[in-house]
Amino acid sequence: MGDRIRAGIVGAGFMGTVHARAVRRAGGTVSRVVGSTPESSRAGGERIGAEYPTDTVEQLLAADDVDVVHVCTPNAAHAPLVRAVIAAGKHVVCEKPLAVDAAEAAELVTLAAEAGVTATVPFVYRFYPTVREARARVADGTAGPVRLLHGSYLQDWLAEDGDDDWRVDAAAGGASRAFADIGVHWCDLVEFVAGHRITRLAARTATVVPERGGRPVATEDAALVLFETDRGAFGNLTVSQVSQGRKNRLWFSVDAAAESLCFDQEHPDSLWIGGREVNRQLLRGAGEGPAAARYSVVPSGHPQGYQDCFDAFVADTYAALAGERPDGLPTFADGLRAARLTEAVLESSRTRSWVEVG
Repeated sequence: MGDRIRAGIVGAGFMGTVHARAVRRAGGTVSRVVGSTPESSRAGGERIGAEYPTDTVEQLLAADDVDVVHVCTPNAAHAPLVRAVIAAGKHVVCEKPLAVDAAEAAELVTLAAEAGVTATVPFVYRFYPTVREARARVADGTAGPVRLLHGSYLQDWLAEDGDDDWRVDAAAGGASRAFADIGVHWCDLVEFVAGHRITRLAARTATVVPERGGRPVATEDAALVLFETDRGAFGNLTVSQVSQGRKNRLWFSVDAAAESLCFDQEHPDSLWIGGREVNRQLLRGAGEGPAAARYSVVPSGHPQGYQDCFDAFVADTYAALAGERPDGLPTFADGLRAARLTEAVLESSRTRSWVEVG
């Protein structure tokens, strides 16, 4: 591996483009891009700006100008591709879900550890400065002991009967859609901020648009989850991909003894801090601590958003490739955690019972 990390990207769609931007902003180069066919590979390589034309995954994995592979394909292809990447001795960044079942995700964690490769999953909402500030206030005791965790992740991109996408197909996206796609982001973020882990939950899932693209829908449009944590807190979560007007409204409240901390991903440059006598709104760049300041990359008053988080995630991943240990970098272990939470939600909804999270 030279001074500049060389990336290969598998998947030439929207997420592949997001990853490519982040690779370049982290100081790396996009060596190769592979799509679903040789034709889409060449078109994707030209559009994204790959240095070398590449028709197949096999060519990409055999290339000596690729240090790390970013897997940005439909969900069902993740595990086979990750196995091949690890077998080729390359580092790997895999979009979530790491795998469509927890047993397979656990296998990938073991394979990556045995091969000694850096393996990360882009839970990128961790990289908002305001999220880091909330985490620091809990960790240093400022907020006090956490009592309640609650919130939602709401979208509207599948709200209409005619809306369709590969994620709706369980064969491509897995048995869970709404929770596995966005609910796990909320759970990862809240566990990251609060330092608690969900140990037990009761969930219900619902499919409110029963047919899309002329075929029955086997995955959920929405999920409701009640949960308990390992440190005695309680919580609830609403997840929906059919809530009109909500684009990516990931919102949480960590209610602790001394203050409550609220974050809204659609307005990410401020952290609401609630107190008995006064409520405050802490703006990014206006007095946050060092954990937040490290990720504040544009002047205060200029919006900092999703792509900036992705850039920070990839930069920290590449720092890990160089031997550093960035705080809060999401790894394959976090991908496994998400898979176990997803299976618990599906089991609870199916059995109408409380389920222990493995």
